[in-house]
Amino acid sequence: MERLYRYFLFVVIVFIIASCVINFSSIFRCTSLQKRELSKAVPCVPVKSRGSARDVVKVLRKETSPNLTSVWDATSGEDRIYQQITYRPEVDLSRNRIILISGSGDFDIPRGQEKFIQDQCPIKNCEIHRDDSKSLKADARLFNIQISYSELTLFKRNPGEIWILYILEGPLATIDYTLLGEVFNWTATYRHDSTIVAPYEKWHAFQEEKKNQTLSVKNYASGKKKLAAIFVSNCETSNNRMGYVRELQKYMTVDVYGACGHHQCDRSSELECFEMLKKDYKFYLAFENSNCRDYITEKFFRNALMNDVVPVAMGAHPDDYARSAPPNSFIHVEDFESPQHLARYLKVLDKNDELYNDYFRWKGTGDFIDTKFWCRLCAMLNDLNKPELIIRDIAAWWRQPEVCIRGDQRWRR
Repeated sequence: MERLYRYFLFVVIVFIIASCVINFSSIFRCTSLQKRELSKAVPCVPVKSRGSARDVVKVLRKETSPNLTSVWDATSGEDRIYQQITYRPEVDLSRNRIILISGSGDFDIPRGQEKFIQDQCPIKNCEIHRDDSKSLKADARLFNIQISYSELTLFKRNPGEIWILYILEGPLATIDYTLLGEVFNWTATYRHDSTIVAPYEKWHAFQEEKKNQTLSVKNYASGKKKLAAIFVSNCETSNNRMGYVRELQKYMTVDVYGACGHHQCDRSSELECFEMLKKDYKFYLAFENSNCRDYITEKFFRNALMNDVVPVAMGAHPDDYARSAPPNSFIHVEDFESPQHLARYLKVLDKNDELYNDYFRWKGTGDFIDTKFWCRLCAMLNDLNKPELIIRDIAAWWRQPEVCIRGDQRWRR
């Protein structure tokens, strides 16, 4: 018994020590980074509290150019993609800017300057290399999602080198960035408060005169005999999406394709699957694996909108869909009291082609555009008047309060 007590006491002491290390990690991190001179461009100060989104990003230097607000202000409430695409900063083209890709992400893009030439970037004096290019002095280093504190300490940071964290997964699918603290200058994620927003798709409305020439008159209900489908293989998620699907199936037919259902459509035959959706189904359940702000993936855009199927959305806040999608193009589960009420509404649309076609009035009023991520990155990197930014605490920014909610919660309106 005494031996068991000593073992228990040992475990408690280890737990207390580990807690202290985590709580004071920012102090240790700052000391370590200063000694290794990983960031001479910015001070390393422990973060004592998590403030608002605006407080998390610190501006060390900001010029007064009128373009800076629209291009650089991540707290504006806008994604600034179009402004960044059309931005022509003051630049020095006497040398190429070097972008190193670090960590596990490869981005499946060519090395060197080729990507910027392919995309016809207006400013193309940038080169992409892996971080094994030891002889190159980087202007920016791009880290992809899974980067730990121990990995960061392996990189020598040159003065003025910009560190960028690139994430396309939701906060619940990424590691805890608590130990990373104040090392990143820019963020590149799907969230509209990122430095460079990288959404899965981007809708851009035409000018008014072009809209009037291309309005759609097609009957999108024609020939569709089936009600709703969903492609899903991850059955256990934080938002319990399959629980909602099962409840919905009590009141209407929902065909579930993949590991979570009884229907199959192989991913290797994606085009055939999309063609089936387009021809047979009126609704697609674009249910994400977590309910997080701005997290709207290809399920919504490619599977549904681009295949003439009305998406029924679960995931991001309704306001995020309204900001990202064509007007009146989707249905959100939170617009209904329960799955039963949603099923009742979908059945009404199923029986009324005119009401169903209202969800396609956006056709011809705009288009999904190439967001030119690498072009925007190159232009902003070249900007001689760019502000000096530092994310005070990347974990605080990435997992702000109410960024994600549980499946049994509703978004605050």
